[in-house]
Amino acid sequence: MDHTNHVRLTDAELTPDTLDGATIYGPDDEKIGSVDHVHGSQIIVDVGGFLGIGAKPVAVASRELDFMRDEDGDVHAVTSWTKDQLKAMPEHRD
Repeated sequence: MDHTNHVRLTDAELTPDTLDGATIYGPDDEKIGSVDHVHGSQIIVDVGGFLGIGAKPVAVASRELDFMRDEDGDVHAVTSWTKDQLKAMPEHRD
């Protein structure tokens, strides 16, 4: 996916309702997870699993994700984290 034409979200748009369920893309545009919820200044990302079953929630600082909207208006984020790096992180528990 070419993200160069996607519009970056403003700080005002970085709300739980807007970010919930957003796909997270890592290096090489690999889908590495999705936003489960926002916890303070952290984004809780579900990584692994299949259709949400068996996914591991991990906490990532919001500054490490670049949220944007594609041509269809869908919100997603890109990061330099890989799926394996996220899987290696400790599980987040609310």
